[in-house]
Amino acid sequence: MSAVWLQVGQCGNQIGQEWWQILTNNAPKTDVDRYPYFSRDGRINAICVDSEPKVIRKLQKQVKNGFFRDSNLIMGRKGRGNNWACGYSLVCSDTEKSLLHMTMESFRKEVERRDCYSGTVLLHSLCGGTGSGLGARLCEEIRDTYPAGHILSVAVAPHGTGETPLQHYNSLLCLAWLQRYTDGVLLFQNDEVMRRVAAEKKALTMSGAQPAVSMTAMNTHIASCLAGLFYPINMLKTESGVSIGIEPWEIIRSVCPMSTMKFLHTSQICRRGTAFWDSVASSVAQTVPRVSSDGRLHHSMSVLAVSRSSQDSSFLLSQDSVLMKLKQSYRCVPWNPFPIHCWTDSQNILDPSFHSHSLTVCANHSSAADLLRTVTQRARAMYESRAYLHWYQRYGCEDEDFQMAFDTLSSVVEDYSTLGE
Repeated sequence: MSAVWLQVGQCGNQIGQEWWQILTNNAPKTDVDRYPYFSRDGRINAICVDSEPKVIRKLQKQVKNGFFRDSNLIMGRKGRGNNWACGYSLVCSDTEKSLLHMTMESFRKEVERRDCYSGTVLLHSLCGGTGSGLGARLCEEIRDTYPAGHILSVAVAPHGTGETPLQHYNSLLCLAWLQRYTDGVLLFQNDEVMRRVAAEKKALTMSGAQPAVSMTAMNTHIASCLAGLFYPINMLKTESGVSIGIEPWEIIRSVCPMSTMKFLHTSQICRRGTAFWDSVASSVAQTVPRVSSDGRLHHSMSVLAVSRSSQDSSFLLSQDSVLMKLKQSYRCVPWNPFPIHCWTDSQNILDPSFHSHSLTVCANHSSAADLLRTVTQRARAMYESRAYLHWYQRYGCEDEDFQMAFDTLSSVVEDYSTLGE
């Protein structure tokens, strides 16, 4: 039941590089846990796509090391101009009309290499033309071609201001497509990720100055969260101890019980030394958004906590108090009789060479509505003034597409706003 990993655009491929580096460097070479993510020949189950060659060329070095298939590195010659419609329609250049076709052909071959195809994990951004536009188109194509497989999106939202004037349109349209075609969305916001990384660096340096945060550090943090959630768990393995890679799909079943609400918030704390799990849980709780911009208390429909430590028995001793603290901090809805799920593992893949422990928490949390509401409001203000619309219309994006996107996200925001009632 292995997955196909699909990295789209600059952001998706950079996060993918960090994710695969964790697996290839930290996991033992003979560890059977690697093989839900690797084919029988040792190649990674990943397809890397970008409309520009810059990032993909860096990955070509990994082909020589035996990790990636050369045929799974797909690149164009010209970017998508930070334009969702350009990335979605794929008509920017006559020489690049086959970008979607090449990706789906490589995807078909990768699916056929699986003993049992279970789904796709898509890494991409909401901002760039390739990540948002081509990413949305691939979700649609994969859903139509392989309707029985899951689709889990790992989507990165841009900074609130300053990345591109089209970022609100791109985010609006991409989020609407994700709501329609995916089963779950692990949503990371650049502003929040930057604050977390800065706080971690500040705690390590014990300095009062605000540390600088690089894009690489932010990508590493996101990849670390993915490893905390996706790396095989003892309790989900077969009796023979072999992992069949069901972690991404069990996440969907655990925290996405309702198809109308599928946007997930992820937090993680990793510590070295003696495991004080109550303290770790308190640190995770501090990262949880409490109140929306309009003063509503945030709530969670469901929560998954994943603990990893060589002292796995220490977590079991503290499990009840930790889960109660998380239930209160995430304000789990009272109508869900089993709002918290817990996975434990005796290996911390995030820091295997030291005596360490980590807690990764994934929640279907109403704070997603804050981002969706902001994107909708800013995109609508631009839309009503007809700003930049001709850039989208030239690639076939009509007013109906925008109206559908506005209606879709408004409905999701309304559902999350009434989550605690």
